[in-house]
Amino acid sequence: MQPVERVISFVLAIEDLKRVTRKVRPLGLDRYENSAEHSWQLALFAYALAPHAGFALDLDRVIRMLLVHDLGEIDTGDTMAFVEGGWEQRKADELAAVKRIFSLLPDGQAAELLQLWQEFETGTTPEARFANAVDRAMPVLLNLNNHGQSWRENDISYERILKRVRGQILEGCPQLWDYLETRLSEARESGFFDWDAGS
Repeated sequence: MQPVERVISFVLAIEDLKRVTRKVRPLGLDRYENSAEHSWQLALFAYALAPHAGFALDLDRVIRMLLVHDLGEIDTGDTMAFVEGGWEQRKADELAAVKRIFSLLPDGQAAELLQLWQEFETGTTPEARFANAVDRAMPVLLNLNNHGQSWRENDISYERILKRVRGQILEGCPQLWDYLETRLSEARESGFFDWDAGS
């Protein structure tokens, strides 16, 4: 195939990310969000939040990471962040999926996107840590603003939320964690989490 044909094959293949349903609903809607709109929102969130990261960032790299970080879900489906166990196999399956998807592109672009996906997964650069913080924070923000919809539906306790998101958000964007920690604490004090008393 010609390079442009390969790019078109790729862009049509990633259309399937719109079919991957997540566990949280967009604010004010009855349906669940999909992974494509999640990735788009994260890219804009990262752009707006970058001045508050507390350290220098290659923002272009962060945005590209966020645009590709969930493409493996085209083959594997979404896994809620609070699932415990089985992550090693899920990540191996996602790696196989992104290799398949990226291979549709011309070689140089395929290698670049795979490297970005792996950088996000390993979290070893400031950009990857910031991108992971944004990824962890967005569902928290949605849940804080939709009465804990996905937390209620999936029996996720306040303590489990903190255990899963605190470290990555604090490491990737301390100011973002300061904001969320306060919001979560206020929500708990006001009885927001009364539904998880038996968890």
